Amino acid sequence: MKRIGMLTSGGDCQALNATMRGVVKGLYGSFKEVEIYGFLEGYKGLMYGNYKQLKAEDFSGILTRGGTILGSSRQPFKLMREPDANGLDKVKAMKDTYKKLKLDCLVVLGGNGSQKTANLLSEEGLNVIGLPKTIDNDLWGTDMTFGFQSAVDIATDAIDCIHTTAASHGRVFIVEIMGHKVGWITLHAGIAGGADIILIPEIPYDIKNVCKALDRRAKQGKKFSILAVAEGAISKEVAALPKKERKALLANPKHPSVAYEIAEQIKAYGGQEVRVTVPGHTQRGGSPCPFDRVLSSRFGAKAAELIKAGKFGELVVLKNNEVTSIPLSESAGKLKYVSPDDSIVQNAKMLGISFGDE
Repeated sequence: MKRIGMLTSGGDCQALNATMRGVVKGLYGSFKEVEIYGFLEGYKGLMYGNYKQLKAEDFSGILTRGGTILGSSRQPFKLMREPDANGLDKVKAMKDTYKKLKLDCLVVLGGNGSQKTANLLSEEGLNVIGLPKTIDNDLWGTDMTFGFQSAVDIATDAIDCIHTTAASHGRVFIVEIMGHKVGWITLHAGIAGGADIILIPEIPYDIKNVCKALDRRAKQGKKFSILAVAEGAISKEVAALPKKERKALLANPKHPSVAYEIAEQIKAYGGQEVRVTVPGHTQRGGSPCPFDRVLSSRFGAKAAELIKAGKFGELVVLKNNEVTSIPLSESAGKLKYVSPDDSIVQNAKMLGISFGDE
C-alpha cells in the first residue's frame, strides 16, 4: 500500500487539476494499492490536519477544469519558522500530519515560495516531490511551468480584442498584464498579440523613449499603438533609486497601477488619447489550453515515476522538451528572469518592438 499526500499551494492556475490527475493516473498504473490524501487550502491543510481521502473517481473529468479541487492559499515561506497566532510550530505540525497519515510521499504543486517550503520539508526528512506551477514561468530550473501558456493565451486574446477598437478610434491602448517581478507573460503575449511596445520589470524603461516610439508610429501613418505592460514594469528613474527608497515609493503609489501612470505621462507628452485595459485575474481562470494539458499530464506521469523509483527531494522540470527532474535544493529560492540579452528579446527588437530602454 502506497499512501500519497497532495496539495496545491500559492496562486491558482488553469492546469492544477490536470496535473493532479496525471499524478494519480500514473500512481494507479504503478502500484496495486494506493491511498491518496488531498490537503485542503495548500500548506494550511497540512498544518492543521485538514484533508480528505480521495478516490480514483475524484480525478475523473478534471483534465479540462481550471482552478483546483483541493483549494489553495498563500503561506509565505519567510513565516514558516514563526509560530502561528496560537503558538503552533508550523513545520512540526506539518511533519506530524505527514507521520500520522503514514505517508510515503508528499506531492507539492506550487511556484517559487511553495517549492522553497517543499525543500524545507525535504530537508526535515519528509519524502517530497515538487511540480512547477505558476502562470509567471519564473521557477528556476524548468523551461516551462504549467499554467504559463494558458495565461499567455488569455493575455494574447485580450490584446487581440483591443486591436479592433484601437484601430477604430485611433487611440493608444495600454494592456496591463500580470507579472510583478518577471515579464515572461507580457513578453510572449506582447509578441503574439502584435504589441508595438513591451514594458517588463527586467528592462527599466525611459518614458521619453516610449513616447518617441509612439511618435515614430504616428509619422509612419499608424493611427493607433498598443503597449503590453507588465504590472511590475519600472522606469529607469525608479530602478536607479536605493532599494529602501524604491520599495517605499512602490508601496505608496500615486496611481492605481503602473499602466495608469504611463497613460498619464503619454497624455502629458503628446496629448494623445490613451485607454487602459487590465485583464487581471482572468489570466488565471478558465480551462487549461491544450499545451498545458499535455505538459501537466507529462509532469504528473514523471512524478509517479519518481515515487515508484523512490527518488525524492526532486522537482519535476521541462528541459529541451524532455520531462526530467532536478533536486529541489537547486531551484529553491531562485527566480528565472527575462534577460535583456535573451534571443527572444533581441528577436522582438528586430521586429521593431520597443522596450522603452533605447
